[in-house]
Amino acid sequence: MPDTIGYTENDDRAIAYARALAADAVQKVGNGHPGTAMALAPVAYLLFQKHLRHNPADPSWLGRDRFILSCGHSSLTLYIQLFLSGYGVEMKDLQSFRTWGALTPGHPEFGHTAGVETTTGPLGQGLANGVGMAMAARYTHGLLEPETPLSQGLFDHHVYVLCSDGDLQEGVSAEASSLAGTQELANLVVIYDDNRISIEGDTHVAFTEDVSARYRSYGWDVYEVDQLADGNVDLATLNSAIEKAKSSSKAPSLIRLKTVIAWPAPKARGTAKSHGSALGTEEVAATKIALGLNPEESFAMPAEVLAHTRNVKERGAAICALWQQNFDKWSATHPDRAKLLARILSHKLPQLDPPTFPPGKDVSTRKASGDVIQYLASVMPEMWGGSADLADSNNTTIEGSSSFLPATSHMKNASPYGRLIHFGIREHAMGAILNGMALHGLTRSFAGTFLVFSDYMRGAVRLSALMNLPVTYVWSHDSIGLGEDGPTHQPVEHAAALRAIPNLAVVRPADANEVAICWIEILKRRGPAGLLLTRQNVPVFDRNQCAPASNSVRGAYVLSESASPAQGIIIATGSEVHLALEAQDLLATEGIAVRVVSAPCLEWFEEQDDAYRESVLPRHLRVRVSVEAGVAQNWHRYVGDQGSCISLEHFGASASAPELFEKFGFSAANIATRVKSLL
Repeated sequence: MPDTIGYTENDDRAIAYARALAADAVQKVGNGHPGTAMALAPVAYLLFQKHLRHNPADPSWLGRDRFILSCGHSSLTLYIQLFLSGYGVEMKDLQSFRTWGALTPGHPEFGHTAGVETTTGPLGQGLANGVGMAMAARYTHGLLEPETPLSQGLFDHHVYVLCSDGDLQEGVSAEASSLAGTQELANLVVIYDDNRISIEGDTHVAFTEDVSARYRSYGWDVYEVDQLADGNVDLATLNSAIEKAKSSSKAPSLIRLKTVIAWPAPKARGTAKSHGSALGTEEVAATKIALGLNPEESFAMPAEVLAHTRNVKERGAAICALWQQNFDKWSATHPDRAKLLARILSHKLPQLDPPTFPPGKDVSTRKASGDVIQYLASVMPEMWGGSADLADSNNTTIEGSSSFLPATSHMKNASPYGRLIHFGIREHAMGAILNGMALHGLTRSFAGTFLVFSDYMRGAVRLSALMNLPVTYVWSHDSIGLGEDGPTHQPVEHAAALRAIPNLAVVRPADANEVAICWIEILKRRGPAGLLLTRQNVPVFDRNQCAPASNSVRGAYVLSESASPAQGIIIATGSEVHLALEAQDLLATEGIAVRVVSAPCLEWFEEQDDAYRESVLPRHLRVRVSVEAGVAQNWHRYVGDQGSCISLEHFGASASAPELFEKFGFSAANIATRVKSLL
C-alpha cells in the first residue's frame, strides 16, 4: 500500500483478511452480498483506522464522528470493521452472519449491534439520515457553544456516509442531497461506491446520468477517484480526497470512487452474481490465493494482525480522554449549558405546564397544536422543526425563531443555528432527515405536512418505528374536513395504513385540550408518533360536562357517560367526536342512553390492562358504533359482530367540509339512526 497513508505490512494483511472474511461469511450461511463488502474493505478500513474520531470502548461518546453504511445490504463492510476495531463483534459473530440472534443480522440494525449508528437497507435512507445528523450537529453547536467558530467546537464532528449506485438512484437521496447543498453542510462526507453493478447487472441499463455534475449542481464539492490499473482501490488518492473533504468549510463533499465489485475474485469480480449470492467454494479459494492467503483456511485472522487493528482502541481512548478534559472545562465555564445537556442526556423533560383551552370557542386541532409547539419551544431549547413547505398550514412555525440556514444565506431571518427548518417539498427526505436528527441524540425534532402526503414519506416513517426513534410527525388536514381541495388531498385510507405500522403511535385528538395532553405524552414516551390534525375548527369540550382531557394518555376513555345505564357505545376520534356527543344528546331525547368514548390513540389503548379496557368497552355492551372519516379497517375489532362502522370506504369529493360530512353520513342524526338500527 502507498507510503503516503503510513500503512504497515499488518495494514495490508488486515485488508486482505477482511476481504476473505466477507467471502467466508456469505459462503457459510449461503446467502448475502459478498461482492461490495470485498471491494469496500480497504475503504472502510481506511476510514476506521485513519480518519474516524471514535472510541470502540464508548460507542455513544458525544465527540465521535458518525459512520453510516447507507448500502446496508453490504453489512459485512461494517461488521468486519467493528470486529477489527474491537466494538464487541467477534469472529463467532461473523461466523453466525444472518442467523437467529446474531450480532450480525442481514442489514445493520440500530440498537442491536454496538457501532451501528442507524438501521439501513432501504436504499437512500442512510444518506438522508446522514444529512439529518449533519444538520443536528450544527444545531447542537448553536445550542451548546454558539460563541465558538463552527467546526472548532467540542461537539463538532464529521458524518461519513458510504453509499452505492442504488442509494443514488433512489429519489430520497436526491431530495436530501439537494437540501444538504442548500444548507452547506461541510461536516458531511459521502463516499459513493461507483461499481456500476446491481442485481440486474450493469447499472447503465437504467442509470446513465452524470452523478458528479448532479452533485456539483446541488452545491457539493466533488472529488473523483478512479481505480488502479489492476482494478484495486486507489487508496492514496482516496485518502487525499477525504483529507480535502474534511477541510471543507462551505459545502458537503461527494467522493466518487470507482471500484470493481468482488475484487480480486478471478471469475466473480465485476459481475452481478457477486452482488447478491455466495461466490462458491472454488471461487472463494481462488480469491484467497489472489490475496496471498491460505485457501484451506476459513475465517482466518492472525493474532498479530488483529492486535494491530485493535490499536485503534488505544488511539480512541486517548482522543476521548483529551476531549473529556476539554468537556470538564466547558462544563465549569458554562454551568447552565452543562445542566441543559445533562437533562437532555438523561431523557428528562423540564417541568411542563401546557396551555389549556376554554370551551365556548371552536379551535382547529392544527391551531391548538401550533399553540402547544410555541409553548414547548419556550421551555425546551432542544426542540426544533419545520415543514415540507406547509408551515402556515400545519402550524409548525416556532414564532420568533430564525430559519435554519447557513451563515452565507441572504434569506430573511437566516441563522446557522435557527430553529425553523425549511425542508422544501421533500416529504420523504424530511422523514429520513428527522430520523437522522433523532439518531444524533441531542435534539427533539418534529415536522409537518398534510396527512395525505404521509404516503410520500412512508419508508422513513416505517424506519422511525423500526428504530423506535423520538420523532413527531405533524400531519394536518386529516380528513374530508379539509373541504374544497378535493379527493387528491383528502386522506381516506391513511389513518388505517399508518396504524398498520408496528410501534407507531397514530394520535387523532378530538379537541384542543386533547391535543395539548397528547403532545406532552408523545414527548414523554420518546417513541415515534404521528399527530393527525384538523384543518376545520371543532368545539372545545366543556370538561365540567365531559371527562378530563388528561385521560387521553390512556388512548381511549369514556368522554361522556349516559345518565342512565348505557344501552350502547359510540366510539369516535378527532373531528367526529363532537358529532358523537351531539348524537348522544339526540338519543337521550328518545330515552336511549349511550356512552361516548373518545379514542385518540388506539395503540396507547392496546397497552392498557384488561381491566381498564373492559371499563371503557365492557363486553356486555355489544351495540357499538365507530365513527371516523376514513376506512373502517381498524374498527371492526372494537365494534364486534353486533356493531357498525360509520366510515368512508371511497374517495372524497370537492365541496365544503360541512357539505361533505353531511353527504357522506358524518352527522349526529345519522349516528343516532345507526345506533337505533342496531338496538
